[in-house]
Amino acid sequence: MAAKQNDYISETEYLEGEKLAQVRHEYVDGKVYAMAGTSRRHNRIALNIVVALRQAPKDKHCEILSSDVKVRANKRKTYYYPDVVVGCDPEDTNPYYLEKPCLIVEVTSKSTEWKDRHEKAVVYQSLESLQAYMLVSQEKPHVTLYYREDDDGSWWVTAFEEADQVIPLKCPEMSLTLADIYEGIDFSQPAE
Repeated sequence: MAAKQNDYISETEYLEGEKLAQVRHEYVDGKVYAMAGTSRRHNRIALNIVVALRQAPKDKHCEILSSDVKVRANKRKTYYYPDVVVGCDPEDTNPYYLEKPCLIVEVTSKSTEWKDRHEKAVVYQSLESLQAYMLVSQEKPHVTLYYREDDDGSWWVTAFEEADQVIPLKCPEMSLTLADIYEGIDFSQPAE
């Protein structure tokens, strides 16, 4: 992603501009960054995750959204477009972004890996509602799960690399496997 302009832009200007934009942009403390397109593999993986999450129990009335809905991190003055986001808070009602997501998923690529793993991880973990942040590689079967402990709110991290490994989620309350996430993905071909 490259900076769109060097001048400061307000959150209001950014949000209004995004309603009309043909290219999506992320917002970081007054700076706007155009987003690059994604590969077919990237899209298939994100769609697999959405389909798997739709199998979660419906008792919490969670909303599963993909790539065109932003997450707002007010403390960090940022808006990002995650690949998949889950929100279960009925008071989180803005039609263009979530402020209280419980799960965020980013499908990483060579060009986004550093930002997803470092910058976004710090910003997302500042969200009090967030229970888990999942990074999904499109290069090989590998998922990194950052998750919040209930007792003290501290963050932990674990990695999954085997197809039958179970990834437990608190919100929505369910489990995923790498087989669910990577269904139909051919790793013998390059991702990008």
